[in-house]
Amino acid sequence: MVDYLPTLESMRRLTAERNELTPDEIWLLQHPRVFTQGQAGKSEHLLAPGDIPVIQVDRGGQVTYHGPGQLVAYLMLDLRRLNLGVRELVTAMEESLVDVLASYSVEAAPKADAPGVYVNGDKIASLGLRVSRGCSFHGLALNVDMDMTPFLRINPCGYAGLKMVQLRDLLDTPPAIEEVAQRLEQVLRQRLGYV
Repeated sequence: MVDYLPTLESMRRLTAERNELTPDEIWLLQHPRVFTQGQAGKSEHLLAPGDIPVIQVDRGGQVTYHGPGQLVAYLMLDLRRLNLGVRELVTAMEESLVDVLASYSVEAAPKADAPGVYVNGDKIASLGLRVSRGCSFHGLALNVDMDMTPFLRINPCGYAGLKMVQLRDLLDTPPAIEEVAQRLEQVLRQRLGYV
């Protein structure tokens, strides 16, 4: 469990200071309750933030919610060194999430017109990236076992009425977030060529 703002500053610092020898990193963590509003974010999508802080960030996308029980993966990657374009990275992230969910017998898929991963049309994982100097930061958020009510205070990802779901509601026994994190790390490593 890591506060959002210090994590954001650490991502920015790593990205600004890295060079061609800096190793790539994947951070797996959870945040206390926070709304983050992407660069394209519109205030009308913040319906009733109430006591949950809203932080303006430099990633793509609209508003989303982070909270305990949601697995967040930040990808600090040198895309040039990986010979990877942004669209290819997004595809690798989405396919990694689909693979992890399939390992729990949950059928999920990305949508061409709305980044993220969906189960029966409901969103279970969100994506938001920033690329600076050929290096990515920010990443993805997978709803595992959390309080989902804060999503009702926003139009998630800028879509009014978009239903958000979590792994806990799709399984008889919800997995521990640490187990999901291990599976996600393994799949991301494989999809990005770190084996």
